[in-house]
Amino acid sequence: MRVRAPELVGRGWLNTDGPLHLADLRGRFVLLDFWAFCCINCLHVLDELKPVEEKHAGELVVIGVHSPKFVHEADPDALRAAVERYSVTHPVLDDPELVTWQAYTARAWPTLVLVDPEGYVVGQYAGEGHAHAIDALLTELVAEHRAKGTLQPGDSPYVPPVVEPTDLRFPASAVPLPSAQGGRVLVADAGHDEVVELGADGEVLRRFGGFREPNGLCLLPEDVAAEVGYDVVVADTVGHRLHGLALADGSTRVLAGDGQQLMPGDGSDRLSSPWDVAWWRDRVWVAMAGIHQLWTFDPRTGVVEVAAGTANEGLLDGAAPEAWLAQTSRLAPDGDRLWLADSETSSVRWVQESAAGGLEIRTAVGTGLFDFGFRDGPADQALLQHPLGVTALPDGSVAVCDTYNGAVRRLAVTAGEPGEVTTLATGLAEPSAAYVDGSDLVVVESGAHRLTRVPLGSAGTRTEGFAHSTQRPVTEVPATLELVVSFTPPPGQKVDDRFGPPAQLMVEATPPQLVREGGGRGTDLTRTIVLDPHVGDGVLHVAARAASCDADGGEGAACHLHQQDWGVPVRVVADADGRLVLPLGGVEG
Repeated sequence: MRVRAPELVGRGWLNTDGPLHLADLRGRFVLLDFWAFCCINCLHVLDELKPVEEKHAGELVVIGVHSPKFVHEADPDALRAAVERYSVTHPVLDDPELVTWQAYTARAWPTLVLVDPEGYVVGQYAGEGHAHAIDALLTELVAEHRAKGTLQPGDSPYVPPVVEPTDLRFPASAVPLPSAQGGRVLVADAGHDEVVELGADGEVLRRFGGFREPNGLCLLPEDVAAEVGYDVVVADTVGHRLHGLALADGSTRVLAGDGQQLMPGDGSDRLSSPWDVAWWRDRVWVAMAGIHQLWTFDPRTGVVEVAAGTANEGLLDGAAPEAWLAQTSRLAPDGDRLWLADSETSSVRWVQESAAGGLEIRTAVGTGLFDFGFRDGPADQALLQHPLGVTALPDGSVAVCDTYNGAVRRLAVTAGEPGEVTTLATGLAEPSAAYVDGSDLVVVESGAHRLTRVPLGSAGTRTEGFAHSTQRPVTEVPATLELVVSFTPPPGQKVDDRFGPPAQLMVEATPPQLVREGGGRGTDLTRTIVLDPHVGDGVLHVAARAASCDADGGEGAACHLHQQDWGVPVRVVADADGRLVLPLGGVEG
């Protein structure tokens, strides 16, 4: 059955001269990209769609539908800045109430929906890695609609925003150079795709290019730098690389990564959105935000290894290899522990050696993917909103750049355990990192394109603030539920089962007690799950993968892995629909 595409409804539009209606775009394909600017997977999709937009220019209009997860993302000024920050080059519908999100039954960030020139939904995809499938479907359907006479190419409705020039543009982090350098500072200037050296009075001394949205900097110990021939490791986030920067002559070299995003099944030298780097335990630690892991890089040998995280997104403490992380965005070494800002769970966590040996991850502040807020008090009751920065302070406490609350918070640490959370400063524009300079904390105020000083000597204030849960519709489900992940190979491809089962499905829950039967991993994309009605509400964590290859096979056949993670808020009720369908990808109708 053909499904007519619902109208586009929201608060307003960006990157175009006026409101767009599907009727205005009749005769062209429309690809709706449901995204949130907090989401690293959504940022990946922005990049992977650009070649598709260019190839099908005139025949295809891409429209971003911004569907916020966090309160801050619903601020129109914050969205406007994010559209500029991430170089979004198509119209964007501001949908803060999730009206269009719900009309298209989206359940995940990102979700992609393809509408044909006659206004019908012809494809829906969840997650990243679907650009090739959309390109193949478009190639097939363009020919059909051209033959029918229903394809009417036109000009793009995109209108670029006006950008005011500034010395720094959305700076992400900064590190002071040794005292002999006279107060100089290195800044990861993400908006300019540069690393910038500032003088003591803030003037720009040098700019180092060759990066794509660098977010993290690590100054190597002097003896290590002398041995390897460079001083700074740069986390080149959109470039999916680690670079080495030699300050003496400004030269750079690639240390790890081949410039392509790591996808499941890749066995090559690839990374996935490295966001920060820090020196700890005699090597460089890497916040590999794109796949929710921590990695290490040894500058002496060049060896890159996974150190923590399963690649499942969430908050689960325990032994480092089994722990769940959620878009780790900043690292702060402090003696025998490494502090982490885990942005998507609005949490502060740390890595330390366990009593049994090996490393473990523990949580100081934060409860899960969908709960956040602005509340001081005991660490286990405090709330943050998408923090991007952590800094170890001289007194043993931790400063937290509480990014989406526009604040700097302090986490007290007593006898090694998290204590009270207080607020040091508010009214900042997306603070994303900080470093200590004497009696001040120098904060990278990313949204204001500057570095700002916050006195450390002032007493922290206490605020109740607010508590919030992500306003996604709760899905009512029965105690016995049939879960179906739907997948259809792209045109010209078939399911690839030459090397074993072509699919994988993992089901977990928060709280874990919600799932009585049917949890864990398997190879069937359909599964019966038994839920505990006494638990009632919770979140189903579903991760699915499916492989497809060129239908004609043969040597050199192109193969692709399709993947997505869902966090589905559910409520167990007696008379609910017994089937939950999550579209991994495929053709509608």
